[in-house]
Amino acid sequence: MKTVLITGGSRGIGAEMVRRYAQNGYRVAFVYRQSVEVAENLSRETGALAICADVSKEVDVCRAVSEARENLGGIDVLVNNAAVSAFSLFTDITTNEWNRLISVNLNGAFYFCREILPEMIARKSGRIINISSMWGQVGASCEVHYSVTKAALIGLTKSLAKEVGPSGVTVNCIAPGLIETDMNASLDGDALASLCEETPLGRIGQPSDVAACALFLSGEGGDFITGQVIGVNGGFVI
Repeated sequence: MKTVLITGGSRGIGAEMVRRYAQNGYRVAFVYRQSVEVAENLSRETGALAICADVSKEVDVCRAVSEARENLGGIDVLVNNAAVSAFSLFTDITTNEWNRLISVNLNGAFYFCREILPEMIARKSGRIINISSMWGQVGASCEVHYSVTKAALIGLTKSLAKEVGPSGVTVNCIAPGLIETDMNASLDGDALASLCEETPLGRIGQPSDVAACALFLSGEGGDFITGQVIGVNGGFVI
C-alpha cells in the first residue's frame, strides 16, 4: 500500500484529492493550517491523517513530514497543493502580500520537496506533483504575485524532474483552469458565464477533475511521464 502526503488538504481540490486517494487504497496524510473542524471531519470521513502545519515555515514542514512518516511509513507520493491567492493592481501589492504568496505557494513546495526527496532517491522511486495554475503559464492581470508563484512551480517541476529522473523519481505539474473552489467563489455570475463561454467544454471544472489527474500521475499510467505541465482546463485557450 502506497502513502501520499497532500498539502492544503482540508478544502477544495486538496480535500477531493484526500478522498480520491483514500478511495483507491492509499494511506493518506494531509496538511492543513486553520480549518481544524473541517480537517477533523475529513479525517473521520476518509481515515486520513490530518496534520496541522504552516507550509511557509520550514520547522513546521519538517515536523509534518516526520509525523506522516511515524504514523504511515515512507512517503511514496507528494502533492504540493497548498496555496493562497490575491487580487490587486501591481502597484498596490505590499511587500507583506508579495512575501506571503512566495512563502506559501513556492517556499512551501520547496521545503516539502527537499525534506521528502532523500528517501525517494534512496528508494529509487517516488512521485512529486505540483499544483500550479493556467495563470502560471500565461499570467493574469491584477494577479501578478499569484501568477509569479505558479510560474515558479512550473520551473521547479521541469528542472527538478531532470535532476531526479535518474533516481527513478518523477516530478510533474498540474495547471488547473477555472475550478469551482472557494478561491474562485468571489467571481460574479457574469464573470463565470464569460469564462465558461471561453472554455470549449462549456463548464467550470470540478476539484474531482484535478484529483483524477493527480491519481493517474501517481499510478502505473504515470510511470514514463515526468517534467510535464498538464492543463486540466476544459480546453481553455491559453
